[in-house]
Formats: sequence, C-alpha cells, structure tokens
Amino acid sequence: MKNKITLYVSFLAAVLLFGACLKDNVGDYWPDGVKGKMYAQVPSYTLQQLALQPVAGDIPVSFLVNIATDALPTEDITLTLAVDPAAVAQYNTDHSTSFKNFPTSSVPTTVVIAKGTRNATVEAKVWGANALNACDSYMTAFTITAAKTASGKDVTIASNMKSYLLSLPISNPYAGDYSMGVGYRIRPGNATEMVTAGTIEAFKTLDCKTVKKNGFGNYTAFDITIEITANTIVVGGTTCYKVIATPVDASGTVQGGMFTTWTGDATLQPADLNINYYNPVTKKFVLNCYYISSAGNRIMYEVLTRL
Repeated sequence: MKNKITLYVSFLAAVLLFGACLKDNVGDYWPDGVKGKMYAQVPSYTLQQLALQPVAGDIPVSFLVNIATDALPTEDITLTLAVDPAAVAQYNTDHSTSFKNFPTSSVPTTVVIAKGTRNATVEAKVWGANALNACDSYMTAFTITAAKTASGKDVTIASNMKSYLLSLPISNPYAGDYSMGVGYRIRPGNATEMVTAGTIEAFKTLDCKTVKKNGFGNYTAFDITIEITANTIVVGGTTCYKVIATPVDASGTVQGGMFTTWTGDATLQPADLNINYYNPVTKKFVLNCYYISSAGNRIMYEVLTRL
C-alpha cells in the first residue's frame, strides 16, 4: 500500500520527481521501496533566470531546499552548500549552451532544516554585474554537497535535483532616460531650431550594445539607433567609446548617418570638438548626425546625460 506524502515548496504545493531512482513514479505518492528513506533536494532544479541591472551592489537570490520523505524528520538536518562551477560546465555539455560562470556569487556554507519540517530557504547573492559584458551569457549554480542529521546520519542527496541553476542575463547598460544638455537641428537656409535644455529622451534596448531613441533634437519622424563600439577615444582624460548613430525610418531603413568631424551652428561651437561617443564615467552621449533631405542634409547635434 502506498503512503501519501505532501511536499511543501515556496508559494504553493508542487508534485516533484524525487530522483533518478524514482523517475518512473511521478506523482504525490511515496513508493513502498523507499518507505522511511530521505532525500535532500532542490525542488526548483531546472534552469531559473534572474535578469540583472548593470550595478555593482549585491543582488539577493533565494531558493528552497527540501527533504523528500514520507514522514516529517524527527531531527534537525544540516545541508552543506557550495557555489558549483562544475554544474555550469555540465549544463553546457548537456544542453549545448555556452554559459560563462558568473564570477561573483556566494551561498551560505550550511542551512538547517528544522525537525518537524521538510524545507528551508537559502539566501544567496550575486554582485558586480556592472563590471561584466552584457553581451555574454552568465550562469551560477548552488549545489547541495552534503546532508546530515543532528545525530550524524548521512542523508542521501538526490543526484538529479541537487543544484539550483540560475542564468543571469545583464540588462543593456545604456538604456534609460537621458536629459538634454545642448540640442538643436539645422535646416540649411533656416535658423537653428533649439531643443529645450532638460528635455528627457528615452533610450530603449535593441540588443546588449545597441539602443534606439525616437527623433533627434525636436524632429521625431525618424528613430536613431546607437551602437556602442569597442573602439575608444580619450576625451578630457577619460577613455570613452565611439558609437555608430544611424537615423532610420519606422521600417528600419537607413535615412542618414554621422559626421566625421563636428558640424553644427558656428555660434554654438563646443570647446571640445569630439563627437559621436559615449562617456562611461559621466554616462553622457555626444551625437552629431544628419538625416537626408532633398533640400540638403539636416544637421543634428545633441549632448545627453543619463538621469
């Protein structure tokens, strides 16, 4: 006769697969062959995901560990945990992926599942996403490496449910709202059309190194795609990154390009004539582009700083 067991997991009850030896017994019944046994496991053992902002501070990571058994444990059970790069490598092998190990993560060495209960929450953390390439794919793994009762008895670890696997995509670091410092558009033969200082423009993610905003200056018929390249330029002693800024229409068709040297209103010539770059220290874009017109190319110049 089978004894029914209810496993408690965070937020809701779930039906679990207990281990390789139980693969054919899926459901909420405890097979007679493992009556009285215990297995340490991570209920959320499939790949999870946590998107990170490109910031330096700690990001908390919580997950559940569980003791699968047909009766509540009568002793405290201590689980030993570790960051497990080998589990990331094994995942890559098994799934033909190319995740890099997230370099800065930690998990408590031990966690105790109190007697009379089956689970506990582990509070781990990752940090330093700001120093990583948002175009790379990162992953970390927290693994149960040992389990023991208070009286010293080893608890079996479910081999296929021992790790909490977490992919950690990093958000595009350039997306966000930017405040206009200087901005204008020039139609040849017409007065310079200034943009109000303090105007807010939204840069939206296209991919890990490219953003898009609507319009340039006060002209909104075209979008501007801005790709931040690996090519550098030193501006005022700071190493900055050159960008490729391209006006496009709603269909993505190119409608202009960038100037190679500063081009704008001579009465507003900046002291520094470097253009089309991103300053990672001040989080500032300097853009000097044009869009095509039958009456002559329209000149656009903007200096935008992230809020």
